[in-house]
Amino acid sequence: MENNYKRGDHDSRPWGTWEVLDAGNGFCVKRICVTPGNILSLQSHNHRAEHWIIVKGQAVVTLGEEKLVKNANESVYIPVGTKHRIQNDTDKNMEFIEVQTGDNLDENDIIRYEDSYGRV
Repeated sequence: MENNYKRGDHDSRPWGTWEVLDAGNGFCVKRICVTPGNILSLQSHNHRAEHWIIVKGQAVVTLGEEKLVKNANESVYIPVGTKHRIQNDTDKNMEFIEVQTGDNLDENDIIRYEDSYGRV
């Protein structure tokens, strides 16, 4: 198993920020903030599944072909290989906790299909 995340890692993106709260053998826990009106890329992963728990605000989640509206205290599970994205259509920050599980946890395990910010 390979985990390239460590507690305290963080980054700013065009849509908001992420920070690693904890990481260990086979898991990573991130806090992700999506600023108003922003959306993450439509993506999938070959080596990890994700659990998302909305902790603040409201999210629109694309999971495969479905669109789901999730509020604080609601969650969604994203299996390995499933296309997914999250967006914030409100005028306030939306935050969620992402728990990654898998045998290879790395920012390079992102396959982007669509991106509003021109990233590949």
